[in-house]
Amino acid sequence: MKEGFIQIDSLSIPSDFGSVYKVESLIDNVCDKLSVNEDYYGNVLIAVTEAVNNAILHGNKQNKELNVDLFVGDKETDFCFSVKDYGSGFDFNNLPDPTAPENIEKEDGRGIFLMRSLAEEVEFIDDGRNVNIYFSKK
Repeated sequence: MKEGFIQIDSLSIPSDFGSVYKVESLIDNVCDKLSVNEDYYGNVLIAVTEAVNNAILHGNKQNKELNVDLFVGDKETDFCFSVKDYGSGFDFNNLPDPTAPENIEKEDGRGIFLMRSLAEEVEFIDDGRNVNIYFSKK
């Protein structure tokens, strides 16, 4: 997380899609606590759960022995969800364009595109094992 953010919450879940409901509950609580505009809530929910799903599937390869850790940061005008996995990372600078004609009909490969479209900023750290997703409180 960038400088100036104060951690206000955290959660650690096993790499199991059955645990994602805990993430949704965390998002609900944070958005309520920070009085996030209801119209904006869906963007937060989709972007953060997509990051968690990627961490479970691609990062930790659904190894239930490995956790996905979430941290929530807050500052006056913005808030951030940080999602960390314990996989081998990935090359986030060379991702296929999901809007390219050859990728349009593929069932996967849109998660990071969605995250970038729904958040103010998406930042990858530690070879992609940690993603920070920033939202404005507007």
